[in-house]
Amino acid sequence: QPQLVESGGGLVQPGGSLRLSCAASGFSLDRYTVGWFRQAPGKEREGVSWISSNGGTATQADSVKGRFRISRDNAKNTVYLQMNRLKTEDTAVYYCAAIESGRIPYDEYQYNYWGQGTRVTVSS
Repeated sequence: QPQLVESGGGLVQPGGSLRLSCAASGFSLDRYTVGWFRQAPGKEREGVSWISSNGGTATQADSVKGRFRISRDNAKNTVYLQMNRLKTEDTAVYYCAAIESGRIPYDEYQYNYWGQGTRVTVSS
């Protein structure tokens, strides 16, 4: 059964850091583009960061550019999201999603595998 499992969320103070992990099981991530998306309370889900299947291309939303960095370790079948200088507006449930593709789709509806989400709360 193909599955994505996120971990690493939690409570952090503004200005702090967290690293989220997205581990795949039941399939190999090395042919998949992976995206991180988030949904804040009362808001629609939005894309945060994306990485191509071979890791050669990585992009971020303007709201997190310069603070978040996506990376992957295909040997570990895992994608990471390093989040630095966190702000209260980064509070959300973070989801990773995967699509078997050599390009990066930014539309969440194109992704066919999703994790259950991990909650990030940025608060003093």
